[in-house]
Amino acid sequence: MSEIRTTQGFDFIRELGQQLRVDSIRSSTAAGSGHPTSSMSAADLMADLITRHLVYDWNDPSAPTNDHLIFSKGHASPLVYSIFKAVGVISDDELLTFRKFGSRLQGHPTPVLPWVDVATGSLGQGLPIAVGVALAGRKLDRLPYHVWTLTGDSELAEGSIWEGLDKAGFYGLSNFTAIFDINRLGQRGPTEYEWQTDVYRDRVQAFGCRAIVIDGHDLEQIDEALQQARDATAKPTVVIARTIKGKGFSEIENKDSWHGKALPADMAERAIQELGGIRQMRVDGLKPEPGEPAIKDAPVDVTLPTYKKGEKVATRKAYGDTLKALGARPTVVALDGEVSNSTFADEFAKAYPDRYFEMFIAEQQMVATAVGMSVRHYVPFASTFAAFFTRAYDFIRMAAISQANIRFSGSHAGVEIGEDGPSQMALEDLAMMRAVHGSTVLYPSDATSTAQLVKAMADQHGISYIRTTRGAYPVLYDDGTKFPIGGSKLVRSDPGDRVVLIGAGVTLHNCLAAADQLEAEGIKTRVIDLYSVKPVDKVTLQEAAALTRGRLVVVEDHYPEGGLGAAVMEALAADMDPPRIVHLAVRGLPGSGKPAELMDKAEISARHIVAAAKRLYGL
Repeated sequence: MSEIRTTQGFDFIRELGQQLRVDSIRSSTAAGSGHPTSSMSAADLMADLITRHLVYDWNDPSAPTNDHLIFSKGHASPLVYSIFKAVGVISDDELLTFRKFGSRLQGHPTPVLPWVDVATGSLGQGLPIAVGVALAGRKLDRLPYHVWTLTGDSELAEGSIWEGLDKAGFYGLSNFTAIFDINRLGQRGPTEYEWQTDVYRDRVQAFGCRAIVIDGHDLEQIDEALQQARDATAKPTVVIARTIKGKGFSEIENKDSWHGKALPADMAERAIQELGGIRQMRVDGLKPEPGEPAIKDAPVDVTLPTYKKGEKVATRKAYGDTLKALGARPTVVALDGEVSNSTFADEFAKAYPDRYFEMFIAEQQMVATAVGMSVRHYVPFASTFAAFFTRAYDFIRMAAISQANIRFSGSHAGVEIGEDGPSQMALEDLAMMRAVHGSTVLYPSDATSTAQLVKAMADQHGISYIRTTRGAYPVLYDDGTKFPIGGSKLVRSDPGDRVVLIGAGVTLHNCLAAADQLEAEGIKTRVIDLYSVKPVDKVTLQEAAALTRGRLVVVEDHYPEGGLGAAVMEALAADMDPPRIVHLAVRGLPGSGKPAELMDKAEISARHIVAAAKRLYGL
């Protein structure tokens, strides 16, 4: 067919839907893998959306007033890339590189492509992130763009979907629309509720959203529903579209066992013929009006809180103090999971209520919202108890693939928290966060270092995590001391040192107490504050190992796997003569008790550090 340029007419949209189906088949068959049937079910929905409702300048994907389209069902990537061909931003030749080595058109969409906001290959994430983008649009940008997200029905079994709709309803995000592609079939057979659209309708309404149930292949119904969604003023909209998986090719329509399978070449030829052949239609779409966000970044002098050496201050309190100070920067925003009076994010909330967002006990949505706000170039800090970030780990992992720019603060870490017991003790968080691609992991030991590191996080690109301590401990450093990411501090050193104690957070204070005892017994002791766990200060560790003939004791309030000790050992493992390291960590399952009792039981207290150093020294 010849090229058509229009933004109107159901005949055009019907043909465009067929083109999207054909191209989804062509690209996946060329790749030998992919999800054409999941793409075919939503083709009519997307054809109408991109032609008549999506406001987007495809030549300027960073335009502030562009709508956002996020595929929560990221496996329908053949449909995404077929849309990109239809709007003219990729060629037909590139379309056929789908899933090939070196291609931008990866198996699931990623921001390698400028028209993709976030990576959405893990189901249940695109919708919550879209809520975050919409929240930024409504409360921060105050721009008229609309946020659209396409979900599959299998992912509606994920709790994160309903966390997202709950917060969309709570915040009244009428600029947000979810489109449910209810095609009945999942990977291994029927979905939980198949075509029972009334079940989805009732659930959506229970979460404070407006539900519109339609036939997802009736263009008039689709168009009317999307226009109602665009015109909404009070509530978010969910369009519940009953569709047919594999729509358009009779051999596979509504047939099981075709999920995630490319059509063989002979079937693909028959399907393309039944769908009316290859087309080269082009969509111009609707262009946005000019506009700028209500909040813009600007250079601002930030006055950090100061603390006197020796006074006892919890690092979680210093986090809250510093976050409040950073609020002077207009693009800094804060989120918390209903523990802000413990993480001290409430200080920011009181000072800057318009830039604080309460996510309640919904850690997945908290991280998703942070990711969504980073899409809109805000600087989000999200805080909760460190243990509870484990609930949202998949979101954090995917945020790295999305190249998101977000910051996390985890408080109440380790056995040091005391009586609350093991359910509240983060003993895995350092390992978890270190494993995230490109992450920065920080663990300050006093209020002064915390203030400096939180400020550094604001300018650190990527995913950064700071671990804070519940209890109050003495300030060790003078005001203004610098703590560069990737560095460490020699808290105590002498050319005659014979053993090295390495700690961070609470265990640094235990190391200092142990060093006092060792020094009293004539053993010169070096103490290193390894506040930057990733990246780690390899040079300082190597110098200390060389000076002391490799006598290193690493002490951490964390399980032995993946934390401070692992960071040290990985840094030094390739040395020609690697040091002898004694690693003290929490090796048993803790219970409740006083912090000192629990640390002693875990053998990370001062007396156990002294004993370990003496064994290493040969005494």
